[in-house]
Amino acid sequence: MSPRRAAREGWRLLLPGPLRGLVDELEERASRVPTELNEYGVDPFGADPDYTRKVLLPAAILYRYWLRVETRGIEKVPPGRLLLIGNHAGNTFAWDGAMLGMAMLLEGEPPRMIRGMAEYYLPQIPFFTVLMHRSGSVVGTPENCVQLLDRGEAVMVFPEGQRGFVKTWPHRYELQRFGLGFMRLALETDTPIVPVGIVGSEEQSPAFANLRWLGGLVGSPAFPITPTFPWLGLAGFLPLPVKFRIHFGDPLRFEGDPSEDDATIEKKVETVKDRIRELVSDGLSERRTWFW
Repeated sequence: MSPRRAAREGWRLLLPGPLRGLVDELEERASRVPTELNEYGVDPFGADPDYTRKVLLPAAILYRYWLRVETRGIEKVPPGRLLLIGNHAGNTFAWDGAMLGMAMLLEGEPPRMIRGMAEYYLPQIPFFTVLMHRSGSVVGTPENCVQLLDRGEAVMVFPEGQRGFVKTWPHRYELQRFGLGFMRLALETDTPIVPVGIVGSEEQSPAFANLRWLGGLVGSPAFPITPTFPWLGLAGFLPLPVKFRIHFGDPLRFEGDPSEDDATIEKKVETVKDRIRELVSDGLSERRTWFW
């Protein structure tokens, strides 16, 4: 046994039984995710499976025990390239995207590692750019998305962008304007769209206010004020222990010219938006409180 393997096994034995089981589950499912690595141990976009495994356990603990994520309809997700299109929220950190990624890894069959389309300003945050690229996300340019889809990847897109990510409490679960780019890419690459409704992401870090002027000082388009952020520093990024529900809809396929005028593309986008709205409504109707 190699020294690295021995150290990992020794660390694993120190964990409580349920966490050892979770580690084993992660290792087994991650080993079934196909990877194509270069001589430096990363894929063409900088994703590093070894690095990703180091951050998977904390995310899996949050998924299984803190946010107690419940999925529905994940069996509808088709194989091959696809676009996962969901409603966005978070205010301090994109836990909705992280939990959607964990759902596809822990609940999907076969397990898949989804690729996120990140906002342009995110790589400018110190240390975050390494986390983002090593764990499989890329800057959300059309070129990057097309290359990922051509490789058969599952790509996650939140078309509301930062408009949806930072919302004050009175506007929770109000879908903001969707960008049109994802639909043009779906048409260009003949890629199915799977709508996703996520419930719990608005309550995990509810915002009282959004001080955009303060965000501008640190290079961010927004600066939310929540019950824990910025008062608790880095601890303010930890979500409240609300229950997450992730509902997957039936795959949607669209036909047409990707270069059509915005009004024509907008009609197709509204179809996706309406379906996501229905999925969110279903999730909201199922819960009794934030935490159950």
